[in-house]
Amino acid sequence: MIKKRAKKYNMVQNTWFMIKLAWTSGEKKVLVLSILSALLAVALNLVNLYISPTILSVVERHVSVMELLWTILGFVLGIMLVSAASTYVNTNTQYGRISVRLEIINLLNRKAATTSYPNVDDDGFSKLLARTNECTNSNEAATEAIWKTVTMLTTNLLGFIIYVSLLTSVQPILLLVILVTTVISYLIGNGVNGYGYRHREEEAEYERQVFYLSGRARDLCAGKDIRIFGLRPWLEDLYSKAMDAYIAFHSKAQSIYVWGKIADLVLTFLRNAIAYAYLINLVIQNGLGVAEFLLFFTAVGGFAEWVSGILGGLHTLHKQSLDISIVRECLEYDEPFKFDEGEHIKAQADGKYEIRLENVSFRYPGADKDTLKNINLTLHPGEKLAVVGLNGAGKTTLIKLICGFLDPTEGRVLLDGKDIRDLNRADYYTMFSAVFQSFSLLAGTIAANVAQDDMDIDMERVKECIEKAGLKTKLESLPDGYETYLNREVYEGAILLSGGETQRLMLARALYKDAPFIVLDEPTAALDPIAESDMYQKYNELTGGRSSIYISHRLASTRFCDRIIMIDHAEICEEGTHDELLKLNEKYADLYEVQSKYYKEGDAENGEA
Repeated sequence: MIKKRAKKYNMVQNTWFMIKLAWTSGEKKVLVLSILSALLAVALNLVNLYISPTILSVVERHVSVMELLWTILGFVLGIMLVSAASTYVNTNTQYGRISVRLEIINLLNRKAATTSYPNVDDDGFSKLLARTNECTNSNEAATEAIWKTVTMLTTNLLGFIIYVSLLTSVQPILLLVILVTTVISYLIGNGVNGYGYRHREEEAEYERQVFYLSGRARDLCAGKDIRIFGLRPWLEDLYSKAMDAYIAFHSKAQSIYVWGKIADLVLTFLRNAIAYAYLINLVIQNGLGVAEFLLFFTAVGGFAEWVSGILGGLHTLHKQSLDISIVRECLEYDEPFKFDEGEHIKAQADGKYEIRLENVSFRYPGADKDTLKNINLTLHPGEKLAVVGLNGAGKTTLIKLICGFLDPTEGRVLLDGKDIRDLNRADYYTMFSAVFQSFSLLAGTIAANVAQDDMDIDMERVKECIEKAGLKTKLESLPDGYETYLNREVYEGAILLSGGETQRLMLARALYKDAPFIVLDEPTAALDPIAESDMYQKYNELTGGRSSIYISHRLASTRFCDRIIMIDHAEICEEGTHDELLKLNEKYADLYEVQSKYYKEGDAENGEA
């Protein structure tokens, strides 16, 4: 297990990461429009700042009505033009911001779909990937909202600089008063408003409970249990308790927010009172004009907003940076396997390949003993190999090692003499067609599920594979045949296949891929005995002379294989054909005898003895 490096990114690094991503993803306009939006926002603020003092100054000078009208018209036109330009820029910026966020989602999906298999079982990676959803799932998520924050910070910094130059002409001490009261107000407000952020885990726990119970009640798969066992009152009671706790949390938070608002109002009143008194004194002592008084007093409030905006923007950027750090840690999560840097290989369906395991041992992270120990095994070209053993013996782990989903803790897995750790792992996966115990059905047509594609589907091959898997009669009886949809959560007219039918569909998918190795992990677990027997009889036809590995706990199903290995206590304890292992009269024979009695008793109970 590769030790994960602790990665830390600061606000500047994460902001630069987003800027580079916008540039490389073809959304350079996001950067240009954000800067333009900030400039227009400052321009609009300055127009609004000067409109009243300027008009008042014109009136004080007793100019003509026409000049007054032209002055007012000039400001009105200025406000209209700047507002229109600002609205246009902000509207067009939105699309680019969404595109950048979607690019991040695409990168995360690609990471999840292509990451080294050990990461799939890594709890740290799984949690990290789940957390990235919160960072990308809406317009307000950090990966999109950061552009709004950066624009706001740029706006406030420009406004701060301009207002500092304006107010220093009056009295620098006034700037200090505004800064102190604004900072104190911000710190109090930030502490209060941060209550929800500091208690986000508590809130998330309440939300998880509410959403889980709500989801269970709507889950179609749980519908039968809810009705048969009368679970509705119990679920409603649990939901009510969870919702009460959730509401109580928010009631407490709201009371804290109210007190924060009161403190902010008091400090704002004190700041304005001091500024008002100081400016009145300038009017009385220094003859400050009414227009100038209005300009400076308005600037005092505006300057306080710029300062608050900078502090708030930095705080928001910090929180968003934490979310972007989660995204970056996920995207840059260590890969124990080689992909593009590994040696490329190309699978040929009719190729003659050999896989050899040399002194292979494997231990899962955190385990106190090996799951497999000192395994030496060669799969010869065209050979049909069966792997048997009790549950937990390590059969599936052996398959994962052969298929390259796991690397040995000790020893090597070789493909034609080459260590698979030196190969491009994605290329290596193309060597296998497989049916595992766990599988995924796509929300699409049956044909697309077989072909694992919805564009270039070879329908004749789909039908051929479906027929070989024994599902032709069932599918051709459906109104839409091979175009029938699966997954009712997405398609209203979708069908539900039985466990056995789904297993046959997965077999057809494996046959369609036409890889040089076929791996079947308990492929008949959901089939009835007749269907199972039919599949065994067709096994040679299904594998087409290719190398195949077959896992089963039913020993009667291994007779068609060229060789059988039995795993016990993490090692290969017996090896040979079915008849050879029976003649040994050891563990395989004992287990076969136990299963034979079970089948005979079952036949007798069914009147078939």
